Amino acid sequence: MADTPKNMKASVIMSTYNAEEWLEKVIWGLSIQTETNFEIIIADDGSRPKTKELLDNLRTQISMPLIHVWQEDNGFQKSQILNKAIMASSSDYLIFTDGDCIPRKDFVATHLNYREKGYFLSGGYFMLPMDISKAITKNDILSQNCFDVKWLIQNGLKKSFKNSKLTASGLLAKFLNAVTPTKATWNGHNASGWKEDLVFINGFNQEMQYGGQDRELGERLFNKGLKSKQIRYSAIVVHLDHARGYVNEATWKKNFAIRENTKKNKVVKTTIGIDSN
Repeated sequence: MADTPKNMKASVIMSTYNAEEWLEKVIWGLSIQTETNFEIIIADDGSRPKTKELLDNLRTQISMPLIHVWQEDNGFQKSQILNKAIMASSSDYLIFTDGDCIPRKDFVATHLNYREKGYFLSGGYFMLPMDISKAITKNDILSQNCFDVKWLIQNGLKKSFKNSKLTASGLLAKFLNAVTPTKATWNGHNASGWKEDLVFINGFNQEMQYGGQDRELGERLFNKGLKSKQIRYSAIVVHLDHARGYVNEATWKKNFAIRENTKKNKVVKTTIGIDSN
């Protein structure tokens, strides 16, 4: 059995919306982590009852606590449900991913290993095409086939330098973390930080719908004085493909304006965040 909540080393928070097939794969990935002392919190932005049924079933099959935080479907309100999940967490360290990202078995351990006061951690993802996303079975997750480049290539993945994200380990991974030109930003699919820092900045900006709300949160953490660490070659998730039906230009423009204001005026606390719920 998992430890009682007050001894939890971490809370893994992930968002979902009517995507049971992908969510189940992600939870199997979390079920075999090398570090088992954590809770899983599903931030559910209004899914149908099938998601709850899946979680009720999985809860009996995995060793770590599985908490379902649900709100009514009111369009894309991911920032709001993530804030509710932050407040539902019982650990002082929060790891964020998405319900379409299968974590490698050292994912939680890696985030805990690199955590440091005054920092947040920035991981990346390895995008899979739809045919491979569909082909991955529970067995492929438990055996970690889905992180094996040879297996992926046999199943249709193209050969590319990007595949080194899956093969790099130890010193090479650390070297690639150090030299990658990608900035260490807050990425919703793979990032972590201290709960007290996230609560201090009032969590995610609930005015923001799809596009950029993760980055904006990271920008406010920077404004608070935090630094970031790059762990994109160490903390690995494979990102399952899906359609993106919620992008529109008006939302992007609004979110861009909010981010510009955050940067220009060095905003630390959002006015519409955790304390609005």
